[in-house]
Amino acid sequence: MNSKEIVKRAVEMNGPERIPINIVGKDESDIKFIMYKPARNFDSKGNRISEWGYVWERLDKTLGQPKDFPIKDWSMLKNYSPPGPFTEGRTEGFEEFIEENKDKYILGGMGITGFNQMTFIRGFSNVLEDLYLERENLAMLADMVFGFEEDIIKIYGKFKIDAVAFYDDWGTQDRLIISPTLWRDFFKPRYKRQFDLVHSLGMHVYFHSCGYCYDIIEDLIEVGADILNFNQPNVYGVERLGEEFGGKVCFQCPVDIQTTAINGGKKEIYDYVRRLIDSLGKFNGGFIDLVEDYYSLNFLSKENYDYCIQAFKDLGKRGVLNDEQV
Repeated sequence: MNSKEIVKRAVEMNGPERIPINIVGKDESDIKFIMYKPARNFDSKGNRISEWGYVWERLDKTLGQPKDFPIKDWSMLKNYSPPGPFTEGRTEGFEEFIEENKDKYILGGMGITGFNQMTFIRGFSNVLEDLYLERENLAMLADMVFGFEEDIIKIYGKFKIDAVAFYDDWGTQDRLIISPTLWRDFFKPRYKRQFDLVHSLGMHVYFHSCGYCYDIIEDLIEVGADILNFNQPNVYGVERLGEEFGGKVCFQCPVDIQTTAINGGKKEIYDYVRRLIDSLGKFNGGFIDLVEDYYSLNFLSKENYDYCIQAFKDLGKRGVLNDEQV
């Protein structure tokens, strides 16, 4: 099996020969990432301004924080124009990249999506208030954001990539940002429409969300998420994820980036990887390893970054390994 087939089999729980690994930005990764480009005629002023009109404030190498929201009050909505999905430059270099990585599983990134994008345009506190006080106006903004994303999905479908990746953080450390009832009422139907479109074009749905999103995991599975990327498995409990949702969806998780990856040693990292594989990867698939380059941002040491990669390679060679086999 090549990388593409191994990942597809893991996602569809159809017996991959090993557990696939996503080492972000590395050639050896089974997964490669591509993302639509800014419009060719867009001037980001040194990556300070987004196409949606908010300003990035950066103090270090991280993504930064949005400010100067373009819709400070709803009177500004009538003159607000979202970016055009089909403008020139969006797919520059796509054909060459896909050809060079035809044996890899290609993930089409959507950037910051959905709810998070709405909060960047309108402001976080404003959006939370609008869910109760300005539902009609907020719905118009949501339709702009989700509609743009649906057009990008159609573009990805033409290139026949393998999955579309949504990045929409919904959790705090111990609960959803809004009530599950409100989430189901306002956001769930919009995700379903998007996920149905992805599937109709022959691609998988990859959904990332940081924080504690337990209350909507079943909903995300119900509306069609194929891969759930949780970077802090400890807020759920690794074994709990496996017991309640294993075999229903494919998980992509790293060694917990808030705890073990940073504070653990080699043994703790290997033990954690074993727990991930034993709990989530025993369903004839159902698990993808993830290692990201957080050491460059001083989130974890280079040594622990290397341990994470090696642990996934050692323990994922033939799926679930017991103590005697390692």
